[in-house]
Amino acid sequence: MSDSIFTQIIKGKIPSSKVYEDDEAIAFLDIHPVNKGHVLVVPRKQYRNIFDTPEETMAHLIVVAKRVAKAVKEAVKADGVNIVMNNEPAAGQMVTDHVHLHVIPRHIGDGFREWFGVGTYNAGEMDEYAERIKKACD
Repeated sequence: MSDSIFTQIIKGKIPSSKVYEDDEAIAFLDIHPVNKGHVLVVPRKQYRNIFDTPEETMAHLIVVAKRVAKAVKEAVKADGVNIVMNNEPAAGQMVTDHVHLHVIPRHIGDGFREWFGVGTYNAGEMDEYAERIKKACD
């Protein structure tokens, strides 16, 4: 796998506005923010997405995201924070070769909408889907 844009940022080949870093992860401002203060949290080691990333790395990323979320909320006086992770292009993953979490500051009335739950289940389908997912978890 060639170096992702995030790996290039980690190596200092592309400039970034870093807000946090440790031995395993780095966090920096997104150049196309939903709102000002939007941060990306990425592991230093390159993995494609959640499906390829070791559990201990994912656990560390969420710990970093929590720390950054608290800082973002305070620093930009946000009313709330979204932590978002898109996996595969169908789910909106635009940088498809390096797993990352978005920490997005939210302000009441900012106009950003996530999903709005347009789907419904027919009678009995919820239980059917729950069973299928439960089996796949084993």
